[in-house]
Amino acid sequence: MKRSTVLALASLSAIGLVFVPSLIPAGPTSSLDASSLLASGQLFVAAGVIFLGGFLTSLTPCVYPLIPITVGVFGARQAESKGRALVLTSSYVLGMGIVFSALGIFAALSGRAFGSVLGNVWVNVALAIFMLALAASMFGAFELALPSSLATRLNGVGGGGIIGALLMGSVAGFLAAPCTGPVLTGVLTWVALTKDPVIGGGLLFIYAMGIGVPFFLIGVFTVRMPKSGVWMEWVKSVFGIALLAMAVGYFERVVPNLSAQIAALANSLGHSGAVTFGAALAFIGVVLGAVHLSFKEGKQWLPKSLGVTALLIAFLVRMAAPAVAPQLDPTKTGPVGGTEFVWSLQFKSELSTAQFDEAIAKAKTDCKPVMIDFYADWCAACKELDKLTYVSPDVAAESRRFVTVKVDGTEESEATETLYQRFGVKGLPTVAFIDPLGEVLQSPRVAGFLPPEKFLPEMRKVGLATCSRTP
Repeated sequence: MKRSTVLALASLSAIGLVFVPSLIPAGPTSSLDASSLLASGQLFVAAGVIFLGGFLTSLTPCVYPLIPITVGVFGARQAESKGRALVLTSSYVLGMGIVFSALGIFAALSGRAFGSVLGNVWVNVALAIFMLALAASMFGAFELALPSSLATRLNGVGGGGIIGALLMGSVAGFLAAPCTGPVLTGVLTWVALTKDPVIGGGLLFIYAMGIGVPFFLIGVFTVRMPKSGVWMEWVKSVFGIALLAMAVGYFERVVPNLSAQIAALANSLGHSGAVTFGAALAFIGVVLGAVHLSFKEGKQWLPKSLGVTALLIAFLVRMAAPAVAPQLDPTKTGPVGGTEFVWSLQFKSELSTAQFDEAIAKAKTDCKPVMIDFYADWCAACKELDKLTYVSPDVAAESRRFVTVKVDGTEESEATETLYQRFGVKGLPTVAFIDPLGEVLQSPRVAGFLPPEKFLPEMRKVGLATCSRTP
């Protein structure tokens, strides 16, 4: 590759790393909760909301890296016409829908959100290994293909590509589990109450179809992509790096120190510093050969490895960059400048509910409202609340009048299950409020991600109270 081309690609990578993450949507918010529509009998309107929620979920960081990788394999490599691409991509999306329906119905009838499966250490290890294997394939270690004898037999009953697409769609459906938000939470809640697996399965299938929209469009309309060429190897290298980042994301749930170290580095640099560091490292990584060199060439192995490592670190640091906290309006009353959100109690699964009850009782004695954040490490929207909402000085300042409790449900226990039942938690994240008199409020209540400008009004709905009692 010409030096000028490498420099142009490196510059484009650096610029993309600066601006693209800030444009990525956080996913469905509580405004898309379809449970009220389902309860009122507006089934078709609810189905539309569920489909939209699935589509928004497909744009979140835990789903969209799979779009060009998997559909590129089935759409561009195997399809010979748009008709063939249509069949392959439809099979892929169908596989996703089948898994969502099966897992969703089981989760609803058992009273569990299936995203909680990702709190299991072995599930995370298995997914991380799977991502590493896919990354190795993208870097040319091996080709993902069925044995020729088996492929020949499958072609006789509809084609190995169709079976492969169906299986890969099933895997993608499972990988989308951590992105479940209030839309799916509402569906699961409604199915659990009605005990209707047929309608519930159909609605969950619609949700999966919403997630499958980008897969379908890209799979069908990329059928004319060339099947070979140097540029395809560059694209595969980019996909391989994305898969490595996803593998690290799963390992972070198993090795807490790994996530803490990445976050500590990003926090020490600050938002601007982390963005600048990531962009510079991305530029260096591409120049070293992360994209245009090949592991298949012996002399290129070392610079390629260094380049991939640099680009991977750049991506991880950039994604962990602390959000830019909005400035407080000086015309407002209350705390100003430098306010940070502080949790009064961080409730872990190994703790006893007695400690939780003690904190709630003290809040009632002190005539203070309570805000309870139900969280898990596998929950993508939970992390968005931490990274984008709670860092806001306005939200942090308002939180000072609350007793704030974060309930960590990453590892389910009898204590966390008890709290879920007590506060009616059907999915994560859920933020519940208790007024100064000790009454659990049904409204306000937050299910899913809300940005600070929408979260703050919900907090302010929890008013003050006269706590004096008449003997």
